[in-house]
Amino acid sequence: MCRSIKTLRPPVLAEEATGDEIRAAALQYVRKVSGFRAPAAHNREVFERAVEAITAATAELLDGLEVRGGAGARKAS
Repeated sequence: MCRSIKTLRPPVLAEEATGDEIRAAALQYVRKVSGFRAPAAHNREVFERAVEAITAATAELLDGLEVRGGAGARKAS
């Protein structure tokens, strides 16, 4: 796994992940999978679409997670 991507849910992250943190993780994922730090002009559109799709999927995932145990059950975001 890409070491630059950090866990974005409590209790690992003290507070709810911000949109910027979620997008940064998505960008790191797309960079890792594509092998490009920055895409060439002819790949920029598909690269950005992938980042946006993964950002949305990650936000949905974090919103739906339920963290159990510890000081009572709570939603992760």
